Amino acid sequence: MIIAIGLYQGFTALDAIGPYQVFTTVPGAEVVLCAAETGMLDDDHNLLHLRIDATFEEMPRPDILLIPGGPASLSLARDRAPIVDWVRNAHPHTTWTTSVCTGSLILGAAGLLGNRAAATHWFFRDELAKYGAQPTEQRVVMDDRIATSAGSAAGIDLALTLAAEFASPELAQGIQLALEYDPRPPFDSGTPNKAAEPIVKIVSSMLDNFANEYGRATAACKDLPGKAGA
Repeated sequence: MIIAIGLYQGFTALDAIGPYQVFTTVPGAEVVLCAAETGMLDDDHNLLHLRIDATFEEMPRPDILLIPGGPASLSLARDRAPIVDWVRNAHPHTTWTTSVCTGSLILGAAGLLGNRAAATHWFFRDELAKYGAQPTEQRVVMDDRIATSAGSAAGIDLALTLAAEFASPELAQGIQLALEYDPRPPFDSGTPNKAAEPIVKIVSSMLDNFANEYGRATAACKDLPGKAGA
């Protein structure tokens, strides 16, 4: 079983690494990190650098496909970047096509979420709706062969849910125990419905600025040589 995690310049680390940690524990699973080109990819803070050895072309029919989120996903979806074509072409052959956080925007741009309930980061639900999806507040949404999850931390929930589906609930529970994944956050402020209004406003402003600044930087640098990714 091949699990392909599709990456791009400016992905959010936890969106990819959370599911990666779960999937690499599943017996018989081959986890592949792939992108439009081989080489080094940087996360959205330019601190984590991953070497990519496989291209999208080399992964045309993965059993499970996962797209992490990140500020760059907005422009990739709008520009119909190569990662969008890969998702669209691979989906007919997958057992599960999945996303974490704003990775759902790329699934939407590939035409997979029309009239479907789908999860994404709370701040980008309106953006997801532009692709015909029906955004929900659920952490994980399973709809036919498509699974989407909310913000970054929900990627672990998604991966465990999928492991229970394609392997067994007992294995998924064992992986959860091995990781000691037993969240007990110090504050009950993980959704906009629970957080204080001033905090929601501050975080919303930060996310808006981060996405806009990254989009401008990506547009200015997209023609530079030596950058792997979509």
